Amino acid sequence: MKEIQRILICGAGMMGKNIAFVFASNPKYSVLVYDVQETDLAAGIRNNAGPMLEDQVLDEAELERRLARISFTTDLDSDGVREADLVIEAVFENMEVKQNLFALLEARCRPDAILCSNSSVMSPSEISAKMARRERFVGTHFWNPGHLIPLVEVVKSDASSDEVARTVMEVLASVGKRPVLCKKDVPGFIANRMQHALWREAISIVEHGIADAETVDEAVRYSFGLRLPKVGPLENADMVGTDLTYSIHSYILKDLEDSHEPSPLLKRLRDEGKLGFKSGEGFRTWSKEETSEETSELNDYLIRMLDDQGALRGARAARWGGKGGGSA
Repeated sequence: MKEIQRILICGAGMMGKNIAFVFASNPKYSVLVYDVQETDLAAGIRNNAGPMLEDQVLDEAELERRLARISFTTDLDSDGVREADLVIEAVFENMEVKQNLFALLEARCRPDAILCSNSSVMSPSEISAKMARRERFVGTHFWNPGHLIPLVEVVKSDASSDEVARTVMEVLASVGKRPVLCKKDVPGFIANRMQHALWREAISIVEHGIADAETVDEAVRYSFGLRLPKVGPLENADMVGTDLTYSIHSYILKDLEDSHEPSPLLKRLRDEGKLGFKSGEGFRTWSKEETSEETSELNDYLIRMLDDQGALRGARAARWGGKGGGSA
């Protein structure tokens, strides 16, 4: 494995701050954040880490130690950029912006530096298409909120080397993340493909009057949703038997939603300005108090879940062989 010590994060938005916070959990790493605009990085990180302090899974001393490992620059020609071992881009989801940034990075970073893009949808093959050394590039999809969701999808492009992908996965594991390898560059990678297959069926159930939106959500929360953190779908299929799974699929699959276009109901909501939390109405109506409460409760739930699993106290990093422990 290539020795990684100097981490460069490009982009100081919400994801960039959270990714920096995660890497700073391991004292082995120094973290430099680059952005074109000046930003109060420490204040942003403190704000994002606030719920963890409130729930006492992070103390002030640990937060200060992490902040001490993070620095900031607006100078792409700085020594920190040139000396980076691993770079993670976290800028706008715009192909031209990403490609242009990697052209600038490749001209400045060492030839053996590993370059990564934090994109939830964009093709790593396309993002890296104009690079000269494409084998050193992979996608790294951190899930939002990046400091609380354990999963990071490491996505190989059509040119990524196995060694680079393996090194990135080991580095992510060393800061308490749960990296998974997406072997092929496909739209949605792994988890979003499954998530939106579920959303398509959920929306279809509402669209066809089978149940209302609140009922659909309740049905998920209090049935298979309870199992998912412990038993994944394929483990569950093995648990009940592939023979029974085959029989069920033979009966039900022909009746499931398989449209290749967004639901007419979803389009109508969008066109009518019913944008969910943003507007106060979507599939359901939401007051400002409810949207704030739902967001806060989600963060608290994620913190409790990870703390129960030991992820916030370094157990996961130890399990994966990471050095220095840490939380994410």
